[in-house]
Amino acid sequence: MDQCVPASIGQFLRDNGYDVLILKDYIPIESPDEIVIAKAQELDAILVSLNGDFADIVRYLPGNYRGIISIQLRNHPEIIPLLMQRLVDYLSNHGDMEHYQGKLFIVEANRIRIRE
Repeated sequence: MDQCVPASIGQFLRDNGYDVLILKDYIPIESPDEIVIAKAQELDAILVSLNGDFADIVRYLPGNYRGIISIQLRNHPEIIPLLMQRLVDYLSNHGDMEHYQGKLFIVEANRIRIRE
């Protein structure tokens, strides 16, 4: 998880049985995006972020990464439970980590969009 992701999201994922690595435990807070995504790759992890830059498929071509999950809060933290339930439902139906390889998942209140 990127440093910009609320701890409640990480806790929700942990409570649902997922391993969560917090990037601030591995790199300095406010590290540039390039360092963030590189560290996620080094850890062989899917990056979970609120940072909209990671949803830019031109700058961060999904095919180059283990997977990126972009949480779209849009300054509405009250939708976190809805977003997390949608994400956990998706994760539970797609348990094979290879499913996420080379894809960007944009988690919104009403859907999850997948870009490759």
